[in-house]
Amino acid sequence: MRIKIFICCILFITVSACDKKSVFDKYTSVNSRWDIDRAVLYDFKITDTIQRFNLFIKLRTSNDYKFSNLFLTVDLKYPNGKVMKDTLEYKMAKADGSMLGNGNIFIKEHKLWFKGHQDAFRFSETGAYSIAIKHAVRELGNPQGVKFLEGIEDVGFRIELLE
Repeated sequence: MRIKIFICCILFITVSACDKKSVFDKYTSVNSRWDIDRAVLYDFKITDTIQRFNLFIKLRTSNDYKFSNLFLTVDLKYPNGKVMKDTLEYKMAKADGSMLGNGNIFIKEHKLWFKGHQDAFRFSETGAYSIAIKHAVRELGNPQGVKFLEGIEDVGFRIELLE
């Protein structure tokens, strides 16, 4: 019995120690229907303005996602009140229609670059930040956004230390 407990403890320590780069990593469920009016919000604190980071938007999609791309609007709010606004486009499927991302046939996980992919990202201030992520997907020929974006299970945000 002691050997089983020891092995379980070693496995837990090994798995939890593997992600030393993660500074912040959370998901929020949107229950397979992401409302265009619902921003996914995260609050986080930054204590280092010297360290370089990579920032990612993370998604889990199901087979119900029917678009080949994804448009997002992202607002990054700094401690001094300044807001950095971005409109982003991501390719979500191959030309044959199969979904990009990692995972099985039913759920794919997408780790999409937000900041840091061209130049290392540094936060310019210490303090409390927030990020708001909304989808901005529209159907071809329709200027109105898709009210409920089907096939998005979870929306996440991740900050990684650049090594």
